Amino acid sequence: MLSRISAVRAIPRAFATRSYVTGRTEGSVAQSKGFNKKEKAHEGMRLLLEQLEKLRAQIKAKQAEIDSLEKQHDELEQSAKKN
Repeated sequence: MLSRISAVRAIPRAFATRSYVTGRTEGSVAQSKGFNKKEKAHEGMRLLLEQLEKLRAQIKAKQAEIDSLEKQHDELEQSAKKN
């Protein structure tokens, strides 16, 4: 009876192990040259679009300034004609 109780039983355990590969693997996108070129192209396009948006805002501000100056010019012309 005692031998049955004191006997050590091996309990099966399942270990999940992950193996890592140090070299390039199939489907490795981040290290490929094509991905880097595409990423740089997207970054460059984003910067160009930001610059374009800034330029459009500047054009809009300058157009408002031109409209204001033209209005002042018209008012001065009308006041000069009256005198």
